[in-house]
Amino acid sequence: MTAKKFRKQTSKTGRLASGLLQRKPSLRQRILVVEDDHDICRLNAEVLICSGYKVDAVEDGAAAWEALQLNYYDLLVTDHTMPKLSGVELLKKLHAARVVMPVILVAGTIPTERLKRHPWLQIDATLLKPYTADELLALVRNVLHANDNAPDQFAPPPNRQSQSAAIGLWR
Repeated sequence: MTAKKFRKQTSKTGRLASGLLQRKPSLRQRILVVEDDHDICRLNAEVLICSGYKVDAVEDGAAAWEALQLNYYDLLVTDHTMPKLSGVELLKKLHAARVVMPVILVAGTIPTERLKRHPWLQIDATLLKPYTADELLALVRNVLHANDNAPDQFAPPPNRQSQSAAIGLWR
């Protein structure tokens, strides 16, 4: 998805034509957005923030890993093809650290072969590029809603701190 196409879906007020941005989640859920395209990363974060979520945004997998060490997140939305650490490599690190959390994997092409080699990587949903803001919001809501009923299965990684750290685009 190009940043230009994504921007066309939002008006100057930041509201989507479908009105999805007007509905607020019941709790201020925290989402980590990982996307190496600066404009798309910023736009994804803005759409989610306008929808009532707390959002940290970073532009590569290594920065995402650092953020995951410092903060608790209710959802990880990660691009697959990124410098330093791909989305699948980031998920492998989460698995090795015994961190279980809902994940949306975003990609131009879903890495089916890599995922077949690692069936233990739990991905709640995939989102194919290009996508719309409405599609992103609907998928985020669906994944968070599906995981609302099973909060005990998610554990923060070791050494997570409860305090918030300014990271990524919001430094």
